[in-house]
Amino acid sequence: MYDLTQDIIFIGAEDDNLDLFEAQYPLVGGISYNSFFINDEKPAIVDGVDIRRQEVWLANINEAIRRAGKAPEYIIIHHMEPDHSGGLRILLERYPDLKIVCTAKAADMLANFFEDIDFSESIIKVADGDTLSLGSHELKFLTAPMVHWPEVMMTIDLHDKVIFTSDAFGSFALSGAVTGWPDEARRYYANIVGRFGASVQGILKKIAKEDIRIIAPLHGAVLRDNLDKYIRLYDKWSRYEAESDGILVAYASIYGGTAYVAQRVASMLRMKGASEVVLLDLCRHDVSYAVAEAWRFSRMVLCSVTYDADVFPAMHNFLHHLQQKKLTDRTVALIENGSWAPVAANTMRKTLDTMKNIHIIDPVISIRSRLHNADLPLLDQLADALLNS
Repeated sequence: MYDLTQDIIFIGAEDDNLDLFEAQYPLVGGISYNSFFINDEKPAIVDGVDIRRQEVWLANINEAIRRAGKAPEYIIIHHMEPDHSGGLRILLERYPDLKIVCTAKAADMLANFFEDIDFSESIIKVADGDTLSLGSHELKFLTAPMVHWPEVMMTIDLHDKVIFTSDAFGSFALSGAVTGWPDEARRYYANIVGRFGASVQGILKKIAKEDIRIIAPLHGAVLRDNLDKYIRLYDKWSRYEAESDGILVAYASIYGGTAYVAQRVASMLRMKGASEVVLLDLCRHDVSYAVAEAWRFSRMVLCSVTYDADVFPAMHNFLHHLQQKKLTDRTVALIENGSWAPVAANTMRKTLDTMKNIHIIDPVISIRSRLHNADLPLLDQLADALLNS
């Protein structure tokens, strides 16, 4: 627990021994489930936590109530995913008179997760621009559909200038880990929210009209200083604009031949003056990191061995993620490898052609088993073409 402001207390929980978030995204330093207690005439809890950490949450709520001298009257639900609504059942058992403030779509979803609870007398449905007075604190609600579920909303505490942003501005980190925000927030955004850039743009336009001093997302660092920096990055990510003109060289190799080609290309690009080159082995790095780097850079080199008359599974997985997240406006170079019938480049192209504004440069290079001296001029040509793109 800590005081976010004089009246707003952080009552969330840190989860520092979870290996995979949503059963797929590796966590290096853990993740937080951010929840807050607003102390006022009518106290309110903002968001819940995962059932994994509900006991910590309840203990923090008890301490907040002790300090406030009164029990909460409201819980504000921004998002219905179980990592935020999981503790709702036990909370309502302890405080049966608690009013649930949420969007109409969230109200409909409550029965999906809690079939046996009668919510008919406890729900207050709010729409975009609605307000709720707690006493000194007036809450203003902003609907944010498809950021990244349809029921999502955000809340601004007009008194303390705090915006509670649901999953937006979240990161794979604990609540105090501000220094790692760009990297882990980018990875969180690209993999979880990234598909919904147009929706994010919509809520950013709403936020731009408000006076905000603190950004409090559902996961990771609470942001207090230089908010323009975070908002600018979020604006860029949601426009699918690259942060850097650097280059991601991503490869999928079986016996090392394709890996060696990728390493040579990366070395050439660095020698020719590329601002930044990141080399990633898709078979050994989790795909979420590769997706985040694809979001960061304007250009990619994709190198894959042919496998079962197709692209290698690790490269297929990467391309599938980029396609699903709707990455746009990137320049891509393709290199394939195959001992007798290389087809990986054509397969990669077919997927990339389904994505918006993906420019594939020439030459597309086909390697036979291992890099040969005769291939080097083409690699050099490819490196020049990519740097001049």
